[in-house]
Amino acid sequence: MSHSTALIIVDLQNDFLAPGGAYDRGGAVSPEARALPPRVAPVARAIKAAGGYVAASQFTLWPDAQGEPMISPHLRRLRPFLKRGDFVAGSPGHGCVAELDGLVDVSVWKVAYSAFFNTQLDWVLRRTGIDHVAVCGIVTNGGVASTVRDAHMRDYHVTVLADGCAAPRPEMHDAALADLRTVAEIVTCQEFVESLSR
Repeated sequence: MSHSTALIIVDLQNDFLAPGGAYDRGGAVSPEARALPPRVAPVARAIKAAGGYVAASQFTLWPDAQGEPMISPHLRRLRPFLKRGDFVAGSPGHGCVAELDGLVDVSVWKVAYSAFFNTQLDWVLRRTGIDHVAVCGIVTNGGVASTVRDAHMRDYHVTVLADGCAAPRPEMHDAALADLRTVAEIVTCQEFVESLSR
């Protein structure tokens, strides 16, 4: 099973989590989110050791002709601190957090919640022989939930790593997980790692 399983890491990027990143500057990083990289990295190492695949999504703000970020109106209302240079493709802030260095097999750049929307993720996973995806990252009720539902709609077997995800508030995280139980298996990071050897 391990060879047909992929870990999808949603948006564990420096601009979301690292000191000095866009969300840190805006005071929008939760302690729960900061705790994810050291929890998720061992899962990525375990799945690679078992012959599986690791994919990451990177939220991207593309610049317009004047170099200003093209930010969706709903996001601009939620995060008014986002500015020129944040989440620019290829920039340090856009990059995956340092804990994931050397662990990611493919990264896709996304502009909306789901790692599947307008990306080549499905194409890559199909050609790698993947039929089971385990999803983790931020935020549980946003990028993670949208990616999980899109994976389900594409007939992947889907697992959510409950303690590998975070939301702005614990009650939002818990509500999202409860809702996702209709389309995915919910396990801990440790339970998932243990399942790789079965």
